[in-house]
Amino acid sequence: MQTIRLISVAILIAGTLTLPAAAQLPRPSGPPPAAQKGMAPGPGAQKGAPQQQAQPSVAPPTPYTALKIGPPKPYEDASLATFRKDLAAAAQKKDRAALARLVLAQGFFWIKEEGNAAGKKSGIEALSTALNLAAKNGSGWESLGEFAADDTVAPYPDRPNTVCSPAGPEFNPPDLEKLAEATKTDLGDWGFLAQDGIEVHATAQANSPVTEKLGMHFVRVMPDTAPNASQEMMRIVTPSGKVGFVAAEAVSPLGSDQLCYGKDASGAWKIVGMIGGE
Repeated sequence: MQTIRLISVAILIAGTLTLPAAAQLPRPSGPPPAAQKGMAPGPGAQKGAPQQQAQPSVAPPTPYTALKIGPPKPYEDASLATFRKDLAAAAQKKDRAALARLVLAQGFFWIKEEGNAAGKKSGIEALSTALNLAAKNGSGWESLGEFAADDTVAPYPDRPNTVCSPAGPEFNPPDLEKLAEATKTDLGDWGFLAQDGIEVHATAQANSPVTEKLGMHFVRVMPDTAPNASQEMMRIVTPSGKVGFVAAEAVSPLGSDQLCYGKDASGAWKIVGMIGGE
């Protein structure tokens, strides 16, 4: 089962939504990956028999109290808004030189699951690698444009006067930890619905009967182990404890890639870090 990768639950409980890696909710389970070359079979394995991966245990569906969320609020800072316009222009033109002027040259951080991946790279080098700006299809520049367009931010606890975008939903983090404990699940098994009226279907078919509608709150996500499981629908447990399916795009993970902003010694806004990325 894939889960949101947390370096420190303490960061979450402290009240910030900044997670140092891209979030992943449980997805449909495919066939086990092929055995690595040269890997010896386990004890008692028959020669030529495929090696099966042990499946992690999944807690049975149970009712739970819906933990409501509020949408993140825009960050009202005119100077940052102006900076984001300059960033959007650089992204649209794919102008690396213009982008470099907007990035902190030294002291840039790039937080991944294994720690700070920036190393000795300059800020623009680390950011270019994190976003894969060299991609021939322009996807890295497109992602940068999406970051620039988002006007929500959350404080980054490990660096003073630093904010990261996009911000997550507003809720009380300890309540989510209690919810996970009560249902014997992991924090990574939970996503949230960002709008009201989300339809829950009886099966993984979008035209199947609607069993109920849900609002803006967290939902438990379960892996769909059915053969040829749909990638368009996500299997969830509703607060009533019933299993159903919702459109995958309706469920957002708690953590995501984030671009972080701060001010340099002169007081000018700069991109000072990246959380997640390639």
